[in-house]
Amino acid sequence: MKRFNHLSELVPLIGHEIAISPWLTITQEQIQLFGEVTDDRQWIHMDPSLASQGPFGQTIAHGFLTLSLLPKFFATSFVIEQTRLRINYGLNKVRFPAPVPSQSRLRAHFILIDHIKLSEDSYQLLWQISIEREGETKPVCIAELITREYV
Repeated sequence: MKRFNHLSELVPLIGHEIAISPWLTITQEQIQLFGEVTDDRQWIHMDPSLASQGPFGQTIAHGFLTLSLLPKFFATSFVIEQTRLRINYGLNKVRFPAPVPSQSRLRAHFILIDHIKLSEDSYQLLWQISIEREGETKPVCIAELITREYV
């Protein structure tokens, strides 16, 4: 895990990859739980028997499940010591170019696109995040995320 003392240390890294998360396995149990809590019970996610005869040969994770893992990927990739709070401010773009079959291993790549000081104690950061699946050349999710960071 990378460590930074202050947000100002990120400014020279604009346009560069600053961190890569550890691998995370997506289980069928996670897929089932996500489907239940979001009321998205489509068979491609929830019915292994039917999904085995579908286009991917097995169940796949919901795209929004993959997207919802961004906070976990942040928490396991890097820490900014003098930041007391990070909130998700919004998304500009999100795409799901490739599926995430159950039992896939994923990891996220973080590129800092912009760093704006909003006040003495707050900053807005724009991130390009690409989530890769082990063994797949296409990313499974590409997102432009805006966070607000408070020191």
